[in-house]
Amino acid sequence: MNILHIDCSPRPQSHSRELSAAIVKKLLEVAPGAHINRRDLGASPLPHATSDYATTLSSPATLAAPLKGALDLAEALIHEVEAADAVVIGTPMHNLTVPSVLKAWIDQIVRAGRTFRSTPTGKVGMLPDRPVFIGIASGGVFSGERANQPDFLTPYLAALLGSIGLKTQQFFSVQATAFLDRDQAALAREKTLAAIDLTVVGKVPCPAE
Repeated sequence: MNILHIDCSPRPQSHSRELSAAIVKKLLEVAPGAHINRRDLGASPLPHATSDYATTLSSPATLAAPLKGALDLAEALIHEVEAADAVVIGTPMHNLTVPSVLKAWIDQIVRAGRTFRSTPTGKVGMLPDRPVFIGIASGGVFSGERANQPDFLTPYLAALLGSIGLKTQQFFSVQATAFLDRDQAALAREKTLAAIDLTVVGKVPCPAE
């Protein structure tokens, strides 16, 4: 089993990193011999779309004859997803949505003719499905009766990942982190992870096999 583990927090120690690490630990209980491919976007941010990349993607004609090297990074990142049997993403909520480092990753892996195709009814994913576990940390509260801010992160990620074929998704969140001490955060994390469904790992065909 191959696990792609992605972290997005710029902080070396953060609630979202602890949450994603706990999810990976749960997966290792199912597959103790799993290989983990680490992509730390917080510590090593990806460059935003370059001129050559944007020009290549600007039309079907330029995409059919891409500028040399323009798609190299995108291909490497897509291959990481294709090689994974499960993907784990740990991310903070920044200003109600995804942080810019995660958006930069998304902009590289979502590509017409490669990971999705356009149809009259919308995008159709071209990647085989696999489980994606998304751990979110938020300083405020964005769900439940105590919600005091909107959530543009969860529906956005759900739609984008689904558009490329990754439809088996589980979202977990630790909220109000600005007001939690470490013990409270650990308790909230364990309570959140109690809802994880690891049976999906065996139900979805392993794309890496």
